[in-house]
Amino acid sequence: MDETSESDPRVAALEDRTLMVLDDDAPFRARLARALQQRGFDVVAVGSTAEARDHLKRSQPHFAVVDLRLEDGSGLDVVESLHQVREDAHAVVLTGYGAIATAVAAVKAGAIDYLAKPADVDDIVNSLLSSREDRPEPPENPMSADRVRWEHIQRVYELCNHNVSETARRLNMHRRTLQRILAKRAPR
Repeated sequence: MDETSESDPRVAALEDRTLMVLDDDAPFRARLARALQQRGFDVVAVGSTAEARDHLKRSQPHFAVVDLRLEDGSGLDVVESLHQVREDAHAVVLTGYGAIATAVAAVKAGAIDYLAKPADVDDIVNSLLSSREDRPEPPENPMSADRVRWEHIQRVYELCNHNVSETARRLNMHRRTLQRILAKRAPR
Protein backbone atom coordinates (compact mmCIF):
# COMPACT_ATOMS: atom_id res chain seq x y z
CA MET A 1 0.00 0.00 0.00
CA ASP A 2 1.49 3.30 -1.12
CA GLU A 3 1.47 5.87 1.69
CA THR A 4 3.76 8.46 0.10
CA SER A 5 1.15 10.48 -1.82
CA GLU A 6 0.16 13.92 -0.66
CA SER A 7 -3.32 15.43 -0.36
CA ASP A 8 -5.60 14.68 -3.31
CA PRO A 9 -7.07 17.89 -4.83
CA ARG A 10 -10.35 16.05 -5.53
CA VAL A 11 -10.65 15.26 -1.82
CA ALA A 12 -9.67 18.79 -0.79
CA ALA A 13 -12.50 20.15 -2.98
CA LEU A 14 -15.13 18.08 -1.14
CA GLU A 15 -17.48 19.75 1.32
CA ASP A 16 -17.75 16.60 3.46
CA ARG A 17 -14.55 14.53 3.75
CA THR A 18 -15.67 12.29 6.64
CA LEU A 19 -14.63 8.66 6.19
CA MET A 20 -14.92 5.54 8.33
CA VAL A 21 -12.42 2.69 7.94
CA LEU A 22 -13.64 -0.67 9.28
CA ASP A 23 -11.17 -3.55 9.40
CA ASP A 24 -10.39 -6.03 12.18
CA ASP A 25 -6.71 -6.25 11.15
CA ALA A 26 -5.27 -3.46 13.33
CA PRO A 27 -1.96 -2.87 11.46
CA PHE A 28 -3.71 -2.80 8.07
CA ARG A 29 -6.46 -0.52 9.46
CA ALA A 30 -3.86 1.91 10.85
CA ARG A 31 -1.87 2.03 7.58
CA LEU A 32 -5.01 2.50 5.49
CA ALA A 33 -6.38 5.21 7.80
CA ARG A 34 -3.05 7.06 7.73
CA ALA A 35 -2.84 6.86 3.93
CA LEU A 36 -6.40 8.15 3.51
CA GLN A 37 -5.75 10.99 5.98
CA GLN A 38 -2.70 11.97 3.95
CA ARG A 39 -4.96 12.27 0.92
CA GLY A 40 -7.23 14.71 2.78
CA PHE A 41 -10.02 12.61 4.32
CA ASP A 42 -11.18 13.08 7.94
CA VAL A 43 -10.79 9.45 9.03
CA VAL A 44 -12.23 7.49 11.94
CA ALA A 45 -10.90 3.92 12.14
CA VAL A 46 -12.89 1.16 13.87
CA GLY A 47 -12.17 -2.54 14.31
CA SER A 48 -15.56 -4.26 14.64
CA THR A 49 -19.14 -4.06 13.42
CA ALA A 50 -20.18 -3.07 16.96
CA GLU A 51 -17.74 -0.14 16.97
CA ALA A 52 -18.91 0.84 13.47
CA ARG A 53 -22.58 0.86 14.54
CA ASP A 54 -21.71 2.95 17.61
CA HIS A 55 -19.86 5.41 15.38
CA LEU A 56 -22.84 5.58 12.98
CA LYS A 57 -25.09 6.54 15.90
CA ARG A 58 -22.87 9.56 16.63
CA SER A 59 -21.79 10.50 13.11
CA GLN A 60 -22.86 9.88 9.52
CA PRO A 61 -19.69 9.68 7.41
CA HIS A 62 -19.93 10.45 3.72
CA PHE A 63 -17.42 7.70 2.86
CA ALA A 64 -16.57 4.26 4.21
CA VAL A 65 -13.99 1.58 3.48
CA VAL A 66 -15.27 -1.66 4.95
CA ASP A 67 -13.72 -5.12 5.24
CA LEU A 68 -16.15 -7.84 4.19
CA ARG A 69 -15.33 -10.52 6.76
CA LEU A 70 -14.98 -9.40 10.33
CA GLU A 71 -14.63 -11.33 13.57
CA ASP A 72 -18.01 -10.12 14.84
CA GLY A 73 -20.03 -10.10 11.61
CA SER A 74 -20.19 -9.00 8.03
CA GLY A 75 -19.13 -5.66 6.64
CA LEU A 76 -22.19 -5.79 4.38
CA ASP A 77 -24.41 -5.22 7.44
CA VAL A 78 -22.41 -2.08 8.21
CA VAL A 79 -22.79 -0.85 4.61
CA GLU A 80 -26.57 -1.31 4.91
CA SER A 81 -26.58 0.53 8.27
CA LEU A 82 -24.53 3.35 6.74
CA HIS A 83 -27.06 3.77 3.92
CA GLN A 84 -29.90 3.84 6.43
CA VAL A 85 -28.36 6.86 8.18
CA ARG A 86 -26.99 8.49 5.02
CA GLU A 87 -28.36 7.60 1.60
CA ASP A 88 -25.68 9.46 -0.35
CA ALA A 89 -22.80 7.64 1.38
CA HIS A 90 -20.12 6.02 -0.77
CA ALA A 91 -18.83 2.72 0.61
CA VAL A 92 -16.11 0.50 -0.80
CA VAL A 93 -15.93 -3.10 0.36
CA LEU A 94 -12.47 -4.70 0.69
CA THR A 95 -11.89 -8.40 0.99
CA GLY A 96 -9.05 -10.87 0.96
CA TYR A 97 -11.51 -13.53 -0.18
CA GLY A 98 -13.16 -12.36 -3.37
CA ALA A 99 -16.04 -14.12 -5.08
CA ILE A 100 -18.62 -12.99 -7.60
CA ALA A 101 -21.50 -13.75 -5.22
CA THR A 102 -20.07 -11.53 -2.48
CA ALA A 103 -19.31 -8.75 -4.97
CA VAL A 104 -22.95 -8.81 -6.07
CA ALA A 105 -24.08 -8.83 -2.43
CA ALA A 106 -21.83 -5.84 -1.67
CA VAL A 107 -23.30 -3.79 -4.51
CA LYS A 108 -26.84 -4.79 -3.51
CA ALA A 109 -26.08 -3.68 0.07
CA GLY A 110 -25.17 -0.25 -1.31
CA ALA A 111 -21.41 -0.40 -1.86
CA ILE A 112 -20.15 1.67 -4.75
CA ASP A 113 -17.28 -0.76 -5.41
CA TYR A 114 -15.72 -4.02 -4.29
CA LEU A 115 -11.93 -4.40 -4.24
CA ALA A 116 -9.66 -7.32 -3.45
CA LYS A 117 -6.97 -6.95 -0.79
CA PRO A 118 -4.28 -5.84 -0.99
CA ALA A 119 -5.88 -2.83 -2.69
CA ASP A 120 -3.87 0.21 -3.70
CA VAL A 121 -4.91 3.37 -1.84
CA ASP A 122 -5.23 5.27 -5.12
CA ASP A 123 -7.68 2.63 -6.38
CA ILE A 124 -9.68 2.98 -3.15
CA VAL A 125 -9.77 6.78 -3.46
CA ASN A 126 -10.80 6.56 -7.13
CA SER A 127 -13.62 4.19 -6.18
CA LEU A 128 -14.77 6.37 -3.29
CA LEU A 129 -14.90 9.46 -5.49
CA SER A 130 -16.65 7.80 -8.43
CA SER A 131 -20.39 7.75 -8.94
CA ARG A 132 -22.34 4.62 -9.80
CA GLU A 133 -22.55 5.79 -13.41
CA ASP A 134 -18.88 6.76 -13.61
CA ARG A 135 -16.99 3.56 -12.91
CA PRO A 136 -13.26 3.85 -12.20
CA GLU A 137 -10.67 2.52 -14.58
CA PRO A 138 -9.48 -1.03 -13.94
CA PRO A 139 -6.35 -1.19 -11.78
CA GLU A 140 -3.02 -0.80 -13.56
CA ASN A 141 -1.53 -3.88 -11.87
CA PRO A 142 -4.33 -6.27 -10.90
CA MET A 143 -3.50 -9.50 -9.09
CA SER A 144 -2.58 -12.32 -11.42
CA ALA A 145 -4.84 -15.34 -11.70
CA ASP A 146 -2.15 -17.37 -9.91
CA ARG A 147 -2.14 -14.87 -7.04
CA VAL A 148 -5.95 -14.91 -6.77
CA ARG A 149 -5.86 -18.74 -6.65
CA TRP A 150 -3.11 -18.66 -4.01
CA GLU A 151 -5.07 -16.11 -1.90
CA HIS A 152 -8.19 -18.30 -2.10
CA ILE A 153 -6.27 -21.40 -1.02
CA GLN A 154 -4.64 -19.49 1.86
CA ARG A 155 -8.03 -18.20 3.03
CA VAL A 156 -9.62 -21.67 3.02
CA TYR A 157 -6.53 -23.08 4.76
CA GLU A 158 -6.88 -20.38 7.44
CA LEU A 159 -10.62 -21.05 7.84
CA CYS A 160 -9.86 -24.76 8.31
CA ASN A 161 -7.48 -23.87 11.17
CA HIS A 162 -4.42 -24.85 9.13
CA ASN A 163 -5.63 -28.43 8.72
CA VAL A 164 -4.19 -29.59 5.38
CA SER A 165 -6.44 -32.62 5.00
CA GLU A 166 -9.63 -30.65 5.67
CA THR A 167 -8.52 -27.84 3.36
CA ALA A 168 -7.72 -30.31 0.57
CA ARG A 169 -11.13 -31.96 1.00
CA ARG A 170 -12.95 -28.62 0.82
CA LEU A 171 -10.94 -27.49 -2.20
CA ASN A 172 -11.44 -30.87 -3.86
CA MET A 173 -7.73 -31.35 -4.43
CA HIS A 174 -5.18 -33.96 -3.49
CA ARG A 175 -3.55 -33.38 -0.10
CA ARG A 176 0.01 -33.62 -1.48
CA THR A 177 -0.78 -31.12 -4.23
CA LEU A 178 -2.04 -28.73 -1.58
CA GLN A 179 1.07 -29.27 0.55
CA ARG A 180 3.28 -28.38 -2.44
CA ILE A 181 1.26 -25.20 -3.06
CA LEU A 182 1.43 -24.19 0.62
CA ALA A 183 5.19 -24.74 0.70
CA LYS A 184 5.76 -22.25 -2.15
CA ARG A 185 5.95 -18.48 -1.89
CA ALA A 186 3.02 -16.34 -3.00
CA PRO A 187 2.99 -15.63 -6.74
CA ARG A 188 3.06 -12.00 -7.89
